[in-house]
Amino acid sequence: MRKARWAAAAAGVVLLVAGCGSEGGSDKGKGGETPASGSSAPAKAGSGGTLDAAAVKKEIEGAATTAGFAEKPGDEVPAALKSCMVSWQADEKKATDSKKSYETTVAALVKGGWKEGRTLDQQLSVIKTLDKSGWTLKASHHGKAGALQMVTFIATDTGPTCEKLFQEDLAKNK
Repeated sequence: MRKARWAAAAAGVVLLVAGCGSEGGSDKGKGGETPASGSSAPAKAGSGGTLDAAAVKKEIEGAATTAGFAEKPGDEVPAALKSCMVSWQADEKKATDSKKSYETTVAALVKGGWKEGRTLDQQLSVIKTLDKSGWTLKASHHGKAGALQMVTFIATDTGPTCEKLFQEDLAKNK
């Protein structure tokens, strides 16, 4: 059951990346990579100038914990996709104000070189797309204080190798 959820999540992220990615315009040519708040240095680039999953996780974790979040244990990313996908879920109940911590996390990631793309803001849900060095991050905040809330940061490598791995995983889990 868990594997099917990951396959669906991975497919959704791949589709979102393909259909809703930043397409030029205002986020081209802005500053270089600078450390995220709570991070001591910019993430190291992997092969081909892209970040690796460990560096992406470190940036998300550094920004989120500095903003007041603690990581909530969740489902593991399938082994075949670990180099292509990072999932970080906040334990929003431990944050004083999860909405403010979410906004602070996103701001720290932007300061750290992530380029903000599209934002979907509907009543109780906000999903922001950020891009950096071949990775797309979906930062989401759902719910309101005192009710069911969920804050997640899911990043995927948008390169052709990872796209193929996502498609293979999806086909295998149909």
